[in-house]
Amino acid sequence: MENKRVMLAVVLSLAVLLGWNFLFPTPKTPPKHQEHSQADTPAPAPTPQTKAPVESLSGFTPTAGRLVTVKTPLFTAVLNSAGGVLDSFSLKDYRQTISPDSPLVNLTSEQARQKAPLGLLLNGQPTWQAAQWTMEGGDLDLAPGQSGALTFVGMLGDVRIERTVTFQADSYLFGEALALTNASGAPVSLKVAHTVAVEKLSEASESYNVTKVAYYGDSGLSEITDAKDLEKGVAEDKGITWAGVESNYFLVATLPQAPGYLAKAKLEGGVYRVALEKDAVPVPAGSRVEMPVSYYFGPKELAYLAKAPGHLTASVNYGWFDFIAKPLLIMLDFLHGFVGNYGVAIILLTIIIKILFWPLTHKSYKSMDQMRKLQPHMAQIREKYKDDRQKMNEEMMRLYKTYKVNPAGGCLPMVVQIPVFIGLYQALLNAIELRHAPFITHVPFTDIIWLADLSVKDPFYVTPIIMGATMFLQQKMTPAPGDPTQAKIMLALPVVFTFMFLNFPSGLVVYWLVNNVLSIAQQWHLIRKKA
Repeated sequence: MENKRVMLAVVLSLAVLLGWNFLFPTPKTPPKHQEHSQADTPAPAPTPQTKAPVESLSGFTPTAGRLVTVKTPLFTAVLNSAGGVLDSFSLKDYRQTISPDSPLVNLTSEQARQKAPLGLLLNGQPTWQAAQWTMEGGDLDLAPGQSGALTFVGMLGDVRIERTVTFQADSYLFGEALALTNASGAPVSLKVAHTVAVEKLSEASESYNVTKVAYYGDSGLSEITDAKDLEKGVAEDKGITWAGVESNYFLVATLPQAPGYLAKAKLEGGVYRVALEKDAVPVPAGSRVEMPVSYYFGPKELAYLAKAPGHLTASVNYGWFDFIAKPLLIMLDFLHGFVGNYGVAIILLTIIIKILFWPLTHKSYKSMDQMRKLQPHMAQIREKYKDDRQKMNEEMMRLYKTYKVNPAGGCLPMVVQIPVFIGLYQALLNAIELRHAPFITHVPFTDIIWLADLSVKDPFYVTPIIMGATMFLQQKMTPAPGDPTQAKIMLALPVVFTFMFLNFPSGLVVYWLVNNVLSIAQQWHLIRKKA
């Protein structure tokens, strides 16, 4: 096999891999379809309203529904006292756009609120509507290091419900101590479900940043993006430790504190609804059962996810080469700590990677040059044995052996680098650190906003066009393959990659552009040294 043919196969495979991953993100495992009964679809969440106090047999007195606010340095949450469902959940450190007066990211929109995020279902009944409620506690304003709790108490028939939700000032993780008391004289069996509901967490234009259902179980992380599957409903019951809705940057998840839960998900009216359900929970007469659960509403930052149970860090998933991507992202954050600009940090990281792979790249270029010198001999062999493929291959191998040339020597060193490239590609594509991170905020000497957000495309397509030009220059500096068809394909690749990268996050384009420039410099150096 000729060196250039091997290289062509590698480059084309890489282009297909990146293009397919960009255009058609797929679930990691086939979902199990679950038929949802009418009871599984909760009614809209309540709005605050006044109910006449009614004295129950157990001494429970329901009160008027109202909104209660929890403020921490990280978020502001608003809950409804009628059942403890969420009305809004705003992240203080994240805005919808780069504009300083842009609205905060709210993980519970008006549309999602109608599906009762943080709602509790008992035997399929929406407790926020079917039960009568009261609340212990009031608004919370937590300073760093503090914690606070709200307790929502309800009665559904003879079942007393106590939901004590505890918030920590320095965490996006909050816990719920659920207690169910059977006030009747006979045992009952309850089906309990904790729900979260989220509208899209990403913009429709961001094809590389899709909203998906995710859960972690015995088979590891599973992610489901197919709308048709989700509209039918999916379910999984194998060792579930958490389930929720995520995008590249944000996660809303439920984490049970005991085994035996079924994770169910459905897409309805543009809202992703996930329920963790436990069937047949026995509650003897006059007894109390406790079912603790936790929730995570926040960014996919490892520093916060690592403090949560249930392998929640698995939600930060960089694909096949995750084990490479995460250390590279740690290095990127380290460099950012010195320079204070993620664009500059990407450039420095690219230079470091290029230096580390310099010996391999040098060996690759040297092998390619040796192959270039053999091109006339190879052309003669192809012409002489064009009707005898086996003999042609034998003579080619004899030629390689005579001149001590490895036909794949120019390609194999590049193959070794591909996992690192893909790992960094995935890290830059998914890292929340790059969301709204500026590089060159304005076009020089103007007030025109340019690369002010490394997580979105270059608005003027300057960097992808320059990247394509540098890739074309690389092709011209590389010895052309003997096969004219291969030569045309190689020259077409810069055009293909340019179109692929037009809508890629600018941080990723900056990486590839800098890598191309460094490769050109290295190739020029070797050519000059040989001369």
